Amino acid sequence: MRAVDAVIRKSLHSEVVLINQVADYIINSGGKRLRPALVLLSAGVFGKIETRHHKLAAVVEFIHTATLLHDDVVDESALRRGRATANTLFGNAASVLVGDFVYSRAFQMMVGVQNMRVMDILAEATNIIAEGEVLQLLNINDADISDDDYLRVIHYKTAKLFEAATRLGAVICQASTEDENAMAEYGMRLGTAFQLIDDVLDYEGDSSVMGKNLGDDLREGKVTLPVIHALENTHGAERDMLINAIEHASDSNLDQVLALVRRTGGVAAARKAAEAEAELAIDAAMQLPDSIYRQALVDLASTLQNRAS
Repeated sequence: MRAVDAVIRKSLHSEVVLINQVADYIINSGGKRLRPALVLLSAGVFGKIETRHHKLAAVVEFIHTATLLHDDVVDESALRRGRATANTLFGNAASVLVGDFVYSRAFQMMVGVQNMRVMDILAEATNIIAEGEVLQLLNINDADISDDDYLRVIHYKTAKLFEAATRLGAVICQASTEDENAMAEYGMRLGTAFQLIDDVLDYEGDSSVMGKNLGDDLREGKVTLPVIHALENTHGAERDMLINAIEHASDSNLDQVLALVRRTGGVAAARKAAEAEAELAIDAAMQLPDSIYRQALVDLASTLQNRAS
């Protein structure tokens, strides 16, 4: 991971001062680097981790970073990981344009790998992520969204890059089709579980640990799985209050709404769904060749439910 960080810092350098300022701020913001770690772990399952894997891991992190820069502008977010967002410090225009720079640098680097299959995987993932962003935008303030509608957003917007990260490790090591598919399944299930736990933390996490405020999703009009399940189990005035909070992105009754989502089992249902996805990720990992890297993937899925930020 230190080698990946070195590639990231070297590859983001630009002669344009503002690009360096925004990129350095984002890179130093304390992200988990989970997606690039998955590239390395998946490659380790099938052989030795090499320089080309460091480059691909950096590419995956760049795609993720670009989505964050754009997301914070769209969501009008002021805080991420306990720090001011780039758009708060540098403005929306700078965040969008530097996000474009990071995207394009990722594609420059993936071309350098000279593997058409790698380019196909990452190009498809980037396109699907963009579709997921648009789907989420269409679902804003919609109290009628179904479980399936929301899971589709998760699969597109979040889990697809996890899937690409784990698939890349298999592809670059020329793993069998069966092993590649098992690794991709692991990534998709892990990414889904990761996002579902993120949804849970928005209603019962510790804001000082998460680096963002409780209820931010609701403030932005985002209907996540805890809310969908709460809607299915409320009636009368309480249901009207929840629908009003969704449709108007209002936080006037936020404490009551948070308590309602917890009390009606919305948080518990989302956590149970996340645990089920994590178990499916473990099942997929157990189909892979035995190694310390496979065990690390299993352990990661096992401990995911306990993440606090």
